[in-house]
Amino acid sequence: MNFTNGKQLLEICSEKHIPISRAMFLRETDYLEQDPVEVTRKMEHAYDIMKQAIHRALTEDLISTGGMIGGESKQMNALRKAGKNICGPLVSKAITYAVGVLEVNASMGLIVAAPTAGSSGVIPGVLCAAQEEYNMEDAVIIQALYTAAAVGYLITRNATTAGAEGGCQAEVGSASAMAAAAMTQLMGGTPAQCLDAASFALINILGLVCDPVGGLVEIPCQNRNAMGASNALVSAEIALSGIQSVVPIDEAIEVMYRVGRSLPVTLRETSQGGTAMAPSACHACQTKWKKTTV
Repeated sequence: MNFTNGKQLLEICSEKHIPISRAMFLRETDYLEQDPVEVTRKMEHAYDIMKQAIHRALTEDLISTGGMIGGESKQMNALRKAGKNICGPLVSKAITYAVGVLEVNASMGLIVAAPTAGSSGVIPGVLCAAQEEYNMEDAVIIQALYTAAAVGYLITRNATTAGAEGGCQAEVGSASAMAAAAMTQLMGGTPAQCLDAASFALINILGLVCDPVGGLVEIPCQNRNAMGASNALVSAEIALSGIQSVVPIDEAIEVMYRVGRSLPVTLRETSQGGTAMAPSACHACQTKWKKTTV
């Protein structure tokens, strides 16, 4: 049941007549010889942490370590509840929750690095919003998480999810791909459609740089998680409509890796370029940091 690329994964799913989530679960239990009960328990625990992070952001007054973010998810949630949101209910919830998880992360709270801390809001944003909007059981969402994990595994094995190596496309881009595949399965998509959605998500934000203001995972990371969540939903909807990706997931992953390695060092998590060097961003960072350290 082992697989190392998307082509092999689809072949397993076709031969066994199983979804990607099942193929990933069997890889963890049969091939890697892990206890099925323990594997399930760990995934359930991860999802609990995701939900708790969202709840914290919406109910507590959080201020990030750098002092640059905190409270944004509450503001977005208030706009949504007032009926003044521009996006539909699913997208509005997803981006609100994604923003909230980043607040928890930046304030040293407990999150799930899925696949990284800097992109930790995308998957919970999408899946928790979907669960609420479509009234899904936790067990259904857990299965979708295995699909997300399969895509994450393919990316980490064949490329990277590190901003320092591949830019933000490797972090938020990978999270978007994982969430897109998971959402596609939730809505009844085939394994091929799940991987098409993941490919769309990666390609949509190909070349996105990693330029954290002050070297902190706050700005522009928080907004990019919201963007990543919406990108995942857009990609899933495109795939579910039957549109196929011209570039299969294995090639999309390779392209993302090559583009990431081609980015100059200044745009790969060094805070020496991009938004991090904008005068207003530097000033805000210095001002906020002074206030939080006095």
